Amino acid sequence: MKEWGFAQINPADHLAQLHWFSVCKKHARGEVEFVITVREYITPKDPELLFFAQADKETNQRSTPYRPSGWGRTLLDALSECVKAVHRFPYEGPETL
Repeated sequence: MKEWGFAQINPADHLAQLHWFSVCKKHARGEVEFVITVREYITPKDPELLFFAQADKETNQRSTPYRPSGWGRTLLDALSECVKAVHRFPYEGPETL
């Protein structure tokens, strides 16, 4: 267990360390930046899924909005799944860089 994990008093608290990343996606009006937060859990509900990544913006907003995310046994697995999900659907929002 990582040292910071000893701060968790109750497993139901779902203590997690946060890691932040960003990725730019091209769309019709330029580029938009997605900030991805990866949570590294000490006691995940499923022991095989220690890491959960989620983007700060949705894609596919005009039909069925979708928030990109990904799970994995490693930070790389979860982050990679989330980045793939960012590129899965078009960004249809107003923001550009």
